Amino acid sequence: MTAKQDKTANNNYYNRELSWLQFNARVLQEAEDKTTPLLERLRFIGIFSNNLDEFFKVRYATIKRIADAGKGGRSFLGGIPASELMELITKTVIQQQKISLGILSSIKEKLKEEQIFIINETEVSEFHSEFIADYFLQKVSPAMAVIMIGGLEKFPSLKDSAAYLAVKMEMIKDDTNPESKNNYALIEIPKNVERFVELPSNDGKKYIIILDDLIRYMLHQIFSIFEYDTISAHMIKITRDAALDIESDLSKSFIDKISKSVKNRSDGDPVRLVYDKTIDDETLSFLMDKMGIKNSDSINPGGRYHNRRDYINFPNLGRTDLQYEKIKPLHVSGLSLVGSLLDKISERDYLLHTPYHTFSYVVKFLREAALDPTVETIKITIYRLAEVSHIASSLINAVKNGKQVTVQIELQARFDEQANIGYAEQLQREGVKLIFGVAGLKVHCKICIVERREHLKLKKYSIITTGNFNESTARIYTDYTLFTANQKIGKELNKVFAFFEVNYKIKAYKHLIVSPHYTRTAIYNLIENEILNTQQGKKSGIKLKLNSLSDKKIIDKLYAASRAGVKIQLIVRGICCLVPGLKGMSENIEVISVVDKFLEHPRLYIFENEGTPKVYISSADFMRRNLDTRVEISCPIYDPQIKEEILETFDICWSDNVKARRVSEKQDNFYRKNKNPKVRSQFALYQYFKNKL
Repeated sequence: MTAKQDKTANNNYYNRELSWLQFNARVLQEAEDKTTPLLERLRFIGIFSNNLDEFFKVRYATIKRIADAGKGGRSFLGGIPASELMELITKTVIQQQKISLGILSSIKEKLKEEQIFIINETEVSEFHSEFIADYFLQKVSPAMAVIMIGGLEKFPSLKDSAAYLAVKMEMIKDDTNPESKNNYALIEIPKNVERFVELPSNDGKKYIIILDDLIRYMLHQIFSIFEYDTISAHMIKITRDAALDIESDLSKSFIDKISKSVKNRSDGDPVRLVYDKTIDDETLSFLMDKMGIKNSDSINPGGRYHNRRDYINFPNLGRTDLQYEKIKPLHVSGLSLVGSLLDKISERDYLLHTPYHTFSYVVKFLREAALDPTVETIKITIYRLAEVSHIASSLINAVKNGKQVTVQIELQARFDEQANIGYAEQLQREGVKLIFGVAGLKVHCKICIVERREHLKLKKYSIITTGNFNESTARIYTDYTLFTANQKIGKELNKVFAFFEVNYKIKAYKHLIVSPHYTRTAIYNLIENEILNTQQGKKSGIKLKLNSLSDKKIIDKLYAASRAGVKIQLIVRGICCLVPGLKGMSENIEVISVVDKFLEHPRLYIFENEGTPKVYISSADFMRRNLDTRVEISCPIYDPQIKEEILETFDICWSDNVKARRVSEKQDNFYRKNKNPKVRSQFALYQYFKNKL
């Protein structure tokens, strides 16, 4: 992909979708990196594949809708017509998939050196034959759906992102059937059976067969009633448009509407067909014709196996030496899990930086609030919960202890809708007061307030976090969580909850920056202040850590700051539409992206402010949706000790010269190298916090 293709017509911005594909290329680099432990390399293959599935369900589907409507979409898509952008995406993805298959092949060869063998159906030995036949009979066959499609008038609707084996049988010629013809079937790969089947060890060697190949091995048994000359099976997969179409029936509850919309998602239009590139043309044409897929759709020839996202859960086979060493989450300096957490927070603010620090503090905070007889109310926003959530359990426990518990739960958290519906129904049954947010605004901020009766007054204890109240993701996402008893911040968080319930009243804030009403203007003003300071010869500078940067108006403000001489350091994990290093435009802007063991997730804004930095942690990226169509919160850091800690941790991340990539005009994803001592920021941060204890 050339830089020209990456950018819009005026070359001031990278295209958002193509920039995202470059982020996914950085994920793929981790799979390719020989210093990454072998089993972790497989996990990154899985992450790469899962990311791509979600991209096609959402972003590509949106572009396809624009193209199908006969609209160019230039203004919405950053200057590239929808049809042209679809071609660029498909071309890029095909190339990335080709690279990923090569990486996967090399990983498998390396696994052989470790005496781990991933075998296919042609490599099954007598030693494993009986085990496979029994495993198929006991576990696979009862869960497997086989559909004979050769004679069906109506082709079955294939499930979104499910993997299917397209089976072709060339039937035997005989007196009653003088002309050979083909018969076709589809086998849906069961999702409730482990994708990677561990076979009995032999001579110290470990063996894995992928479920797809185990089924291929049993094809003759599955189709034993048919008389055929040859039989073959090739993988196919459909990705469908995942947009939610929410009906306006006033008689239905919001939960019912979202639930129905999620169920209807399975009937969304197909946006991508991925198939085994070795499939014969006749079979592929038959399938495409039956499915109504045109050559203009995204059709991606791939490898023998699809749903490579399953590699995220590849079994470790007891080989922990082929994985990242697990770190033991640390305690926060000065904050104990024994005794009252609320009493400690009453004295000063504390900052939690997961996964380096233990998430147990958040659970402890809510469990203590549920039991403390002086606590009267708990309010919390929920975006994504763990599958088994201690957060939800603590909230239910609080209700049972007579607390007033209010939960704002986001039912439209993408791909977590069904899980959140389940939790919403459970919480509602237990007596929790539920709020479903504001029509047209997704609630993305993550906040919690506990009110405790102290000396006849209600004192507020608050949590503001850049991540989710989710124990599972807290082990792999890096995030900041602030615990504070600052009453001014607590009072303003209460205003946010009041806005959820009475949203025609827009509140005023002196401390928090709240979307959708104030964030854009506040960020503009903070940038303008740095421009003014530079012009007056005062200390200035902007440091941002984001997941995504795509809002053009914000980018233009950063360009203006660069032209004025403000030094700008950006750490952007994913989408970055800003082009750094352009002469007369962005010469003072440097951008890096860190992709490593943990997913970089915090949003952090630092403005130099004449040498007295203004520091905010936030739930908001610099994207139009975060600024204009979501409820987001950016919280100022007032505690000098915490502020210093955040500044130091940003500098550690910025000094990364092992896992940091330069985001450059050429979009080449080159690793940032320099002559400084090697700094791998995620490992250095753990050591930094360890040294503080």
